[in-house]
Amino acid sequence: MCGIIAYKGKRTDAAELVLKGLKKLEYRGYDSWGVAARTGKDIFIRKKTGKIGELDLKKLNLPQSTLAMAHSRWATHGGVTQKNAHPHASCKNRVVIIHNGIIENYLTLKKALLNKGHKFVSDTDTEVAAHLIEQNLKKYPAGKVTKEILQKAVQKALAKLHGRYAFLVMCEDCDAIVAARRGSPLIVGKGIDNEYFIASDIPAFLEYTNQVMYLDDDEMVVLDGGHKFINLKTGATVEKRIVEIHWQAQEAEKGDFEHFMMKEIMEQKDTIHRAINQDEKLIRKITDALRKAKSVYLIGCGTAGKVGIAGSYLFSKIAKKQTIAGFGSEIANFKNFIDKDSVLVAISQSGETADTLEAMEMAKKAKSKLIAVVNVEGSSIERMADISINIKAGPEKAVASTKATTAQMAILTLLAYSLAGKLNEGRKVLAEAASQINDMLNPRYEQHIETLARQIKNIESMYVIGRGMNYPMALEAAIKLQEVSYIHAEGFAGGELKHGPIALISKGTPCIALVANDENRDDVLSNAIEIKARGGFIIGVSPKREEVFDYWIKVPDAGNASPIVNIIPVQLLAYQLAVLRKNNPDMPRNLAKSVTVK
Repeated sequence: MCGIIAYKGKRTDAAELVLKGLKKLEYRGYDSWGVAARTGKDIFIRKKTGKIGELDLKKLNLPQSTLAMAHSRWATHGGVTQKNAHPHASCKNRVVIIHNGIIENYLTLKKALLNKGHKFVSDTDTEVAAHLIEQNLKKYPAGKVTKEILQKAVQKALAKLHGRYAFLVMCEDCDAIVAARRGSPLIVGKGIDNEYFIASDIPAFLEYTNQVMYLDDDEMVVLDGGHKFINLKTGATVEKRIVEIHWQAQEAEKGDFEHFMMKEIMEQKDTIHRAINQDEKLIRKITDALRKAKSVYLIGCGTAGKVGIAGSYLFSKIAKKQTIAGFGSEIANFKNFIDKDSVLVAISQSGETADTLEAMEMAKKAKSKLIAVVNVEGSSIERMADISINIKAGPEKAVASTKATTAQMAILTLLAYSLAGKLNEGRKVLAEAASQINDMLNPRYEQHIETLARQIKNIESMYVIGRGMNYPMALEAAIKLQEVSYIHAEGFAGGELKHGPIALISKGTPCIALVANDENRDDVLSNAIEIKARGGFIIGVSPKREEVFDYWIKVPDAGNASPIVNIIPVQLLAYQLAVLRKNNPDMPRNLAKSVTVK
């Protein structure tokens, strides 16, 4: 979840370069930041609590360097303090390290290192790795550590670590950087004139190169003006192909928008069209795998999990195909039923979600077919899958997912239609919905939702109801409101109100009703009437104004694409509430974009 970037090349402003790149990764962690640069004499370290985006680089007095690395932290072990910020160093700053992940056995390792005389200054698990590597270098005098020696020292230290990680290591004796991963992403960018970048996400270096190589689990790389990939278990050299990434650098910038979240909401005018513009052979290949499967599991975490639940409704209604939807962290409870006749569909924006990857590993051992619905080319989930389909949403940098959500929904809708033998009909339904979204997202619509946000901005709790395919969207709507407005929000199936949740309604309590022009319309309106009878304030998201609504937000009548069009106004409402409540909608507290640790 932390942001990591490093540079090795001929530019002498490496420290400034990596800090600029780090600003583009702030969505991955914004508790604190730090930078390390090898000057030739020693390693310069500067770190601080707070957001890297607020940093004025000119005030740092950075040294000239051709080798540097930087880190933005999302705290796991140890509080948000300067001493716990990365980079972390060994006793004499000989070894400096940055890290994403969790070292599960760090307490045992720390105790052994303390007994050997090592002094610790932080409360983090990361510092253990720096001391372990230093311990492995003790027999080498200053200036005698080559890249080969550093590589072996890192490899020996990593063999003792339990857990998922991404590490970057520098040594003051050696003009190279060593990186390794197990479960947390690291991507190498190859620039011009033998310069190299390595980061946890491609946008960090996209303005310099779109030529990348991916580290797989239990691999390391040594960058020293060239590159050498090594298998951590065998020590063998690994050949890597260079992949060209098709994102444009400007896609990862805010442009004229104040926040990425609003930019990405507005981009849904285009991203639905891009999502459904898929190779028909790929769609048929996935459809064939789904048709042959005796059981299909749709999994994801957070928002992607809600998309999976919506997908199970879509497959049932459109394709008459029974599926099981579950969260990545919970799907192991079905392991007795996952086998070679199963298909597991993994849904993820980043393609690096730890719990989803673990679920895929479990299914792979059971010889299940793995299908990935992802946004990031070359991500771990994409590479693990037997078949992968890219949602083509482009970089999504706001922590709260918007355009990736609706693109994922579009893909699942398309697959459901294809499974029913109605692929062209599905394309038509989704294309029409995309055109209607284009008409819907205009300044007058935004103002209408902002008016509502001003009306309810000081409330403490609100609720969202839906039925059928819009029940999962009620769950997702609540997540959006929670994430960025910090208002207590919950989503419910409309029919469940009388079984408990209606006790939460009091005079003036806002409740959003997601209504589609389908077989569930009358029932969900009846539920809204029940809430209003108890004093609730009904906000209707619907193609038609209904008598029960106290405030109406119009959406297109999009048929089976209604979950896509219905979630967008709630995304806008969540954004407007966040801004009015003086929250940063791009960087909600306690959250990071990609959850790469368990």
